[in-house]
Amino acid sequence: MKCIEIREYGAPEVLVPAERPAPAAGQGEVLIRVTASGVNRPDVLQRTGNYPVPPGASDLPGLEVAGVIESGDAEAMRVAGLAVGDRVCALVAGGGYAEQCVAPVAQCLPVPRGLTDIEAASLPETFFTVWSNVFDRGRLQAGETLLIQGGTSGIGVTAIQMGKAAGATVIATAGSDDKCAAMLKLGADHAINYKTADFAEEAKKLTGGKGVDVILDMVAGEYVRREVECMAEDGRLVIIAVQGGVKADFNAGLVLRKRLLITGSTLRPRPVAFKGAIARALKENVWPWLENGSIKPVIHSVFPALQAEEGMPSGAARAHALMQSNQHIGKIVLSWQA
Repeated sequence: MKCIEIREYGAPEVLVPAERPAPAAGQGEVLIRVTASGVNRPDVLQRTGNYPVPPGASDLPGLEVAGVIESGDAEAMRVAGLAVGDRVCALVAGGGYAEQCVAPVAQCLPVPRGLTDIEAASLPETFFTVWSNVFDRGRLQAGETLLIQGGTSGIGVTAIQMGKAAGATVIATAGSDDKCAAMLKLGADHAINYKTADFAEEAKKLTGGKGVDVILDMVAGEYVRREVECMAEDGRLVIIAVQGGVKADFNAGLVLRKRLLITGSTLRPRPVAFKGAIARALKENVWPWLENGSIKPVIHSVFPALQAEEGMPSGAARAHALMQSNQHIGKIVLSWQA
């Protein structure tokens, strides 16, 4: 099979086309003929040597795919209601940048009705992450207020739409007025340009001084101090990335007085059973929103995975360069179709 390898740790140019033997599905797994692969920030971290591959996972980047089941564990597929030939999207621990990819049956979901494989490939990583952190860990309820840091990222556009579909008031931050306009168009109730305004002060004003109930934070670092200040009583802060650094200095007294919960998680190393539970929750609660149009995939760009262009050795390299520029709104996807 053809795939994209990380030749060495470094800039996007280290993502080069290669050929490897196709993987084989084991117990509880399926082999997917991949038509599209989602691109995510952890892929960039892996490419630069800052995100170790979990034991047993493929060293190829790529955490989400869409395509057709070619083979696999027949009994596991039967129990899951899947079969050879079905169109699925799947969350994987690695190996998604390839024409064929093995995925646990429990982490496969049917392509929602009406969606293309390109759109389906943009779903698993962000939807699993948002459900696990905003709804499971953050316990967001209808009528509460959700603050999303980085609202135009793949995670951000998903969280905006899922928060609104669940009946929450959504506040989202971004670094330009154009991005703020895009977040409002996606359904955010309020958008804050963090380069021209203090998000904590704005969030307090927008909530009449009450503060926000749930925060989804991809920054951490010095953001944590301001987030603690703008949270409501019994508020929940969920940290899913540390782009602003791993150290935070905040008022612990506020945590006590407001009974705040500060938590966080990473998804990639969690066991199949954990991810399978998220998949079942998504199928029951979120897939209907996708099929009735309440939520729509937001695709910024699609790159032919293997195609060299514009001085880059592959479409994957161009995709990573775009992601690092932070100019995208929504998801970046690789296509494996000729």
